[in-house]
Formats: sequence, C-alpha cells, structure tokens
Amino acid sequence: RGETEEAVVSTQSTGEEGIPWTMAKCLDTFCPIGPMVAPDKIDPFNTEIQLKQNGMLRQQGNTADMIFPIPSLLEYISAHITLLPGDVLLTGTPEGVGPLVRDDVLDVSIPGVSSAVFHVK
Repeated sequence: RGETEEAVVSTQSTGEEGIPWTMAKCLDTFCPIGPMVAPDKIDPFNTEIQLKQNGMLRQQGNTADMIFPIPSLLEYISAHITLLPGDVLLTGTPEGVGPLVRDDVLDVSIPGVSSAVFHVK
C-alpha cells in the first residue's frame, strides 16, 4: 500500500479507428512509474502532485480535489476486479496536458517527499 508518481503518456492519433484508448495509451514505455511511497510518509487524501516538463510546471493537483474519493474508487473497482498487493490504479490527471517531444525531461513529484525523472526518447 502506498502512492507513487507516474507519467501516463498517450498519443493523439495512431491512425487506427475503433479502440482509441487502447492504442493511444498502451504502447511500450507509455506509463513510467516512480518509486513507491509508504503511506506513513504522506496523507493519501491530501497530497500535492506536480509535473514539470523541462523545468516548467505543467500540471499540479491534489488528491483532496479528486472527483471521486479514493475509498469510493477502491470500493467500486474491487467489486469488479480482484486487487492484489502491487497493483497500480491510475485515476486521471489535472489540467495541463500537452505535447511531448524527443529529449523532453519530465519530473513528476510529490513535493518534499519523492520525485521521479523521465526522459522522452
């Protein structure tokens, strides 16, 4: 149990019709994940998360502002899917989604707690 930073990448177009999110979000390297943060290091119901692209703040959000509270999400998901230790649940993104280009550097962080840096190849 814990939290981590992740940077979900999606492509705007794969040239295919029909199942856009599968092809747009599930390509190799499209979901780098940072180290797990123990739950005693943060308040999962009030945690700030940021994304910097090449040093510029692009996204900033707080788990307190989620549309659906974490317990409700866990209850709903676990009613339909078996959750096991180590499973990762991705819940969305704050505003600020934008394009990436080769050599961009993404720094996803829980400020003062943890940071993960990803290089776009």
